[in-house]
Amino acid sequence: MKLLQAKLAKYDAPQKAKALGVYPYFRKIESDQDTEVVINGKRVLMFGSNSYLGLTNHPKIKEAAIAAIRKYGTGCAGSRFLNGTLDIHEELERRLAKFVGKEEAIIYSTGFQVNLGVVSCLTGREDYILSDELDHASIIEGYRLSFSKHLKYKHNDMFSLEHQLQHCEPDKVKLIVTDGVFSMEGDVANLPAIVKLAKKYNAAVMVDEAHGIGVFGRNGRGTCDHFGVAQDVDLIMGTFSKSFASLGGFIATDSVTANYLRHNSRSYIFSASITPASTAAVGAALDIMEKEPERIQRLWDVTNFALEGFRNMGCEIGNTSTPIIPLFVRDNEKTFRVTRMLFDEGIFVNPVVSPAVPSDSTLIRFSLMATHTKEQVSYALEKIEKCFKKLAIIP
Repeated sequence: MKLLQAKLAKYDAPQKAKALGVYPYFRKIESDQDTEVVINGKRVLMFGSNSYLGLTNHPKIKEAAIAAIRKYGTGCAGSRFLNGTLDIHEELERRLAKFVGKEEAIIYSTGFQVNLGVVSCLTGREDYILSDELDHASIIEGYRLSFSKHLKYKHNDMFSLEHQLQHCEPDKVKLIVTDGVFSMEGDVANLPAIVKLAKKYNAAVMVDEAHGIGVFGRNGRGTCDHFGVAQDVDLIMGTFSKSFASLGGFIATDSVTANYLRHNSRSYIFSASITPASTAAVGAALDIMEKEPERIQRLWDVTNFALEGFRNMGCEIGNTSTPIIPLFVRDNEKTFRVTRMLFDEGIFVNPVVSPAVPSDSTLIRFSLMATHTKEQVSYALEKIEKCFKKLAIIP
């Protein structure tokens, strides 16, 4: 065995979990992504999806994707920079910019590539990137690739953010990057306070709206719109793999910044374009978001119903106020075990364990869609209470 393989062979955590029968990853879904899915021939309730508006199998979105394939084919065979720009790319960019209130938008092939490519290239060696300690992994990879000085502030702690801003040289560029909705904890960034500090210290602000668009704001425009600070936020990022029921991502900003990114963001320049089907699907999803605000209200109805149920049950759910509900277990082994127990009861949830979080902060991530019924949520609450009590996670 070569040295590389000998080193990697020491990593055996997955094998140990499989031997115990609690390995929770790569569960093969044999149906569409709906409130119920089929896994190994078994129907289970899906509470692990990011499809907040429940649009992944909407007929209009399917039809739009199929029509795009018929006209443009299955791929673009190149990057946007060279031969991969379609008219529907530019049309969608115009719509997205208008939707979130910015001059321009740029579409990337994935949401991860947006944060990677934007955060890594906007600032220079003498500049500063300030990030929330619980920002998404794609933001972390972005500032790791940047040559800028990186300062991390405590989660949603404005005193900590101001303390870090005070350490920055006044005449250097400062970019504050935060999730709008934090993807595991489900809490919301204090954007009004962040914007206020940005103005005080002459900093720019970038907000990752991956879990905010389709959930907050007018017709799902996101947390920036919800707080009325969209004009004060310099860059608004979004993904297509959640409320937009597709694949890809975008950054919306002013024309000067957009021009720079189009010619310097490597994950944009050197990646193949988002597919025609994915692009058309996003456009159709945007149509539905703009025309059916009641869908978002249904999402909030089931979310509030679930939040009340978990609080009454005695579950520790942190500061969430969104369709992302963390059920803290605070024990790696119990988190794996309860995930398997719930699956056996017909409930699909996602475990979050170390090293993604500290071992005393492990949790079950329970997420909701607008298409969930209160009956489905009630069934899930019943089974979760049963399993959590069996493992003494709740009294």
